[in-house]
Amino acid sequence: MKNSRFNLIRAGLITTATMLPFLAEAHHLPGESKGFISGMSHPLHGLDHILAMVAVGLWAAQLGRKALWAVPSAFVALMVTGGVLGVSGAHLPMVETGIALSILVLGLLITTAARLPLFGNMALVGFFALFHGFAHGAEMPSTASTMNYFTGFALSTAFLHVGGIALGIVAQKRIAIPSVRFAGAVIAIAGLMLWMGL
Repeated sequence: MKNSRFNLIRAGLITTATMLPFLAEAHHLPGESKGFISGMSHPLHGLDHILAMVAVGLWAAQLGRKALWAVPSAFVALMVTGGVLGVSGAHLPMVETGIALSILVLGLLITTAARLPLFGNMALVGFFALFHGFAHGAEMPSTASTMNYFTGFALSTAFLHVGGIALGIVAQKRIAIPSVRFAGAVIAIAGLMLWMGL
């Protein structure tokens, strides 16, 4: 059972690591009009998005049990909702502040190994996901298919969550639990710097 679990984690890490360079290079390919590649690459073109999405995975790994899938799922679902708001031209105040605060708060939650009720965990990441999704939706290329673009950034986010989960589990099992908390502290500092505009 343990071997199959570590094989699954290893496969997730390898898949994520293999996909990221391709996706990073694939932003707005010439003639690309369907939107899937643009959607996949969009979360990878901002350190703020990457940090937040990996942090969600790390925190989910730290929480364990049902949170391992429920917390990332809540983020993706509410991110898509935020994306709909962004595409529709709705107004969401303080989007960049919300994104920066998501990194700071998630980093602090990981650092302190905070444990909220499951619904509270999901609601918190879902709230922050609205800001990330809004940014994705508002920046959708005019030539992109909405369905393809949304599918792309949802999958890209899921890859980053899986990467964070895998890193969190490996760090806790193979290295040491404090290493996850240290990663959380680094993420929190990055979020603070982004929030302060540094």
